[in-house]
Amino acid sequence: MKKILLSAAILLGGLSVQATPIAVNPATESVKFQDEYKEVDAVPAAIKTALDAAYPGVKLEKAYVNDKKEYKIDIIVRDVKSTVYTDAKGNILKK
Repeated sequence: MKKILLSAAILLGGLSVQATPIAVNPATESVKFQDEYKEVDAVPAAIKTALDAAYPGVKLEKAYVNDKKEYKIDIIVRDVKSTVYTDAKGNILKK
Protein backbone atom coordinates (compact mmCIF):
# COMPACT_ATOMS: atom_id res chain seq x y z
CA MET A 1 0.00 0.00 0.00
CA LYS A 2 2.90 2.32 0.81
CA LYS A 3 4.41 1.66 -2.63
CA ILE A 4 1.16 2.62 -4.37
CA LEU A 5 0.85 5.88 -2.41
CA LEU A 6 4.51 6.69 -2.99
CA SER A 7 4.19 5.95 -6.72
CA ALA A 8 1.08 8.15 -6.97
CA ALA A 9 2.81 11.00 -5.13
CA ILE A 10 5.86 10.81 -7.41
CA LEU A 11 3.69 10.66 -10.52
CA LEU A 12 1.54 13.64 -9.50
CA GLY A 13 4.60 15.59 -8.39
CA GLY A 14 6.24 15.00 -11.77
CA LEU A 15 3.15 16.16 -13.64
CA SER A 16 2.85 19.35 -11.60
CA VAL A 17 6.45 20.32 -12.44
CA GLN A 18 5.68 20.22 -16.16
CA ALA A 19 2.54 22.30 -15.69
CA THR A 20 4.44 25.20 -14.14
CA PRO A 21 3.88 28.38 -16.18
CA ILE A 22 6.95 30.04 -17.64
CA ALA A 23 7.31 33.76 -17.06
CA VAL A 24 7.89 35.78 -20.25
CA ASN A 25 9.55 39.15 -20.20
CA PRO A 26 7.29 41.52 -22.21
CA ALA A 27 10.30 43.55 -23.33
CA THR A 28 11.73 40.60 -25.27
CA GLU A 29 8.43 39.10 -26.38
CA SER A 30 7.93 41.22 -29.49
CA VAL A 31 10.51 42.58 -31.87
CA LYS A 32 9.69 45.26 -34.38
CA PHE A 33 11.55 45.61 -37.65
CA GLN A 34 11.51 48.90 -39.44
CA ASP A 35 12.64 48.37 -42.97
CA GLU A 36 12.10 52.02 -43.98
CA TYR A 37 10.54 51.10 -47.33
CA LYS A 38 8.27 53.65 -49.01
CA GLU A 39 5.64 52.69 -51.55
CA VAL A 40 6.30 53.71 -55.15
CA ASP A 41 4.03 53.76 -58.19
CA ALA A 42 6.52 52.46 -60.76
CA VAL A 43 9.67 50.35 -60.83
CA PRO A 44 12.59 50.55 -63.27
CA ALA A 45 12.28 48.59 -66.52
CA ALA A 46 15.28 46.43 -65.54
CA ILE A 47 13.34 45.10 -62.54
CA LYS A 48 10.29 44.28 -64.65
CA THR A 49 12.47 42.45 -67.17
CA ALA A 50 14.30 40.47 -64.46
CA LEU A 51 11.04 39.48 -62.76
CA ASP A 52 9.48 38.39 -66.05
CA ALA A 53 12.54 36.21 -66.74
CA ALA A 54 12.65 34.71 -63.23
CA TYR A 55 8.88 34.26 -62.77
CA PRO A 56 6.96 33.75 -66.04
CA GLY A 57 3.47 35.23 -65.79
CA VAL A 58 4.35 37.46 -62.83
CA LYS A 59 2.01 40.28 -61.80
CA LEU A 60 3.37 43.16 -59.74
CA GLU A 61 1.01 44.02 -56.91
CA LYS A 62 2.90 46.70 -54.92
CA ALA A 63 6.43 48.05 -54.91
CA TYR A 64 8.46 49.75 -52.20
CA VAL A 65 11.93 51.32 -52.21
CA ASN A 66 14.36 52.23 -49.41
CA ASP A 67 17.22 54.72 -49.16
CA LYS A 68 19.71 52.19 -50.58
CA LYS A 69 17.59 51.90 -53.76
CA GLU A 70 16.62 48.33 -52.86
CA TYR A 71 13.13 47.36 -53.94
CA LYS A 72 10.63 45.23 -52.03
CA ILE A 73 8.09 43.98 -54.52
CA ASP A 74 4.88 42.11 -53.74
CA ILE A 75 4.15 39.79 -56.66
CA ILE A 76 1.57 37.20 -57.68
CA VAL A 77 2.62 34.13 -59.65
CA ARG A 78 -0.08 31.55 -60.48
CA ASP A 79 -2.37 32.92 -57.73
CA VAL A 80 0.41 32.67 -55.12
CA LYS A 81 1.48 35.89 -53.40
CA SER A 82 5.10 36.43 -52.39
CA THR A 83 7.66 39.16 -51.83
CA VAL A 84 10.87 39.64 -53.80
CA TYR A 85 13.75 41.97 -52.96
CA THR A 86 15.82 43.44 -55.80
CA ASP A 87 18.27 46.22 -56.45
CA ALA A 88 17.67 48.96 -59.03
CA LYS A 89 19.40 46.90 -61.75
CA GLY A 90 16.98 43.98 -61.33
CA ASN A 91 19.33 41.66 -59.42
CA ILE A 92 17.23 39.55 -57.03
CA LEU A 93 18.58 39.92 -53.49
CA LYS A 94 16.23 37.68 -51.51
CA LYS A 95 13.42 35.33 -52.47
